[in-house]
Amino acid sequence: MTFIEKLRNRWHSANSLVCVGLDPDPARFPEAFIDDEDALFSFCRDIVDATAGFACAFKPQIAYFAAHNDGEAQLQRLIAHINGCFPDIPVILDAKRGDIGSTAAQYAVEAFERYGADAVTLNPYMGRDSADPFLQYNDRGCVFLCHTSNPGACDFQELDVGGEPLYQRIARTIAGEWNADRNCALVVGATFPEELKVIRGIVGDMPLLIPGIGAQGGDVEATVRNGKTADGTGLVINSSRGILYASSGAGYADAAADAARSLRDQINRYR
Repeated sequence: MTFIEKLRNRWHSANSLVCVGLDPDPARFPEAFIDDEDALFSFCRDIVDATAGFACAFKPQIAYFAAHNDGEAQLQRLIAHINGCFPDIPVILDAKRGDIGSTAAQYAVEAFERYGADAVTLNPYMGRDSADPFLQYNDRGCVFLCHTSNPGACDFQELDVGGEPLYQRIARTIAGEWNADRNCALVVGATFPEELKVIRGIVGDMPLLIPGIGAQGGDVEATVRNGKTADGTGLVINSSRGILYASSGAGYADAAADAARSLRDQINRYR
């Protein structure tokens, strides 16, 4: 089953567009993890197990693991845990890779073979040859940055390129020329709902990964209204801190489950 097929199946089987972002910050962990050498894995495993019923995808952010000794090994274990216990839930490795072809080929091996991710986030800035090594894994997903959620997104992404903003050119190019195997998706921030509406009009039913809900201030109703497809799906709406750190006490996993369920239900009200 391809990444896109897996994602579409999960949207319907779980009745959820929620992506649980796994951005583990040991400074925010409950006290139980203070002396745990495997805290990154252990904390995230507990969050995964608690929230799996409400998730259409999991999205570990590689920097939160790579910043720590043994962190990458713990990330491998975490993805293996998800793939083993919840094989129907796709894993999107948030790595934002993008480099010349020979280096990109190694990054593709890292994402898809070393870590076993179903999809990876990518930066399209260096062009098609930097994307090809990932696109060639045509059963895996390539999730390209398009219009991101951060305030500085406008610095370059909205510059005019031949009569249209750059982000629209990116959306049009990836939805057309780059998506021959139907394994592409785009990152579009919830903090730019009007741009999200434009992008949906350009790319049809292509999946959109949506950061920016929660701590960054994105609006759920506007996101769903402007980004959903005709069947009420098409979106992978990420929440990290709002779920991971719903509680810092002993009931952190139950609180994470409640937060994921609440976000799922809030999203579904507008589908």
